[in-house]
Amino acid sequence: MLATVYKSTGSWYVVKTAEGVVLQARIKGIFKIDGITSTNPIAVGDHVNIEMEQGAEQVAMITDIYNRRNYINRQSPSHRMHHHIVAANVDQSLMIATLKEPRTSQGFIDRFLIACEAYHVPAMIVFNKTDLYKDKERAKLDELTEMYTRIGYGVYPMSVKNSEGVDAVKELMMGKTSLISGHSGVGKSSFINELLPELALRTKDVSDWSGKGMHTTTFAEMFDLPGGGRIIDTPGIREFGLVDISKQELSHYFPEMRHLIQDCQFNNCLHMNEPDCAVKLAVQEERIHIDRYVSYCTILDSIKEKPY
Repeated sequence: MLATVYKSTGSWYVVKTAEGVVLQARIKGIFKIDGITSTNPIAVGDHVNIEMEQGAEQVAMITDIYNRRNYINRQSPSHRMHHHIVAANVDQSLMIATLKEPRTSQGFIDRFLIACEAYHVPAMIVFNKTDLYKDKERAKLDELTEMYTRIGYGVYPMSVKNSEGVDAVKELMMGKTSLISGHSGVGKSSFINELLPELALRTKDVSDWSGKGMHTTTFAEMFDLPGGGRIIDTPGIREFGLVDISKQELSHYFPEMRHLIQDCQFNNCLHMNEPDCAVKLAVQEERIHIDRYVSYCTILDSIKEKPY
């Protein structure tokens, strides 16, 4: 039987068959050693084959996994050299960010966008908690909106608390499988509760002492939307470590740099100190935003090349 993975808790999975039957499932041990280097060989969104276990009602064995159309991964929180697949077979990703309580850094946003570019997942940014923004945050939102929309990303302001901008974001998700991600405390669970009130997901206030959100979602989980479409709720992520991206590749995942790379003098140009660099020229001429270039340099410096 064909089924889709709706939840992964590490050793057990929740799957839904094409007929809509929800089952508990587990995997054969071979998946753990079958050349898959991620910490989770099967992820939410995966399409799998299942067989019912003998003598175990409503329990299935996952026997095979279909090729993924795409996926998003990040560095495993427990092992720097391993990666963790966040979700598979998604149509788009929504990064929920905030400029206040807690503030989402541009570096975090850019790392998420790089992961989406690397795995061919269209991405958009939703800035939540606009009801808290003062003049300083509103000016910053205008600046970020202009910077990201200019390079092709959709940017949407939203206040779940005041129900402002929520319907516009809901419209973007109809009929699609959408990954929802962001720091803990940005209002992810509150937004999902707006979409699916019956879930009543737990929400927590931002921690007073740290200024960071508290973790509320432990495992990634997919939910069906009324009227069509699905969302994948992910655990709040404190850091977004990139994996399997080399220094030479990084600029390929910055859309504003990608079309200029062939104009650099050197094929392996890192756009730092090399002469006749088309990317640095574009920065000087303000065709590439200086903040995006600084972000590129910071991320480039953080990439540790794997020893051969």
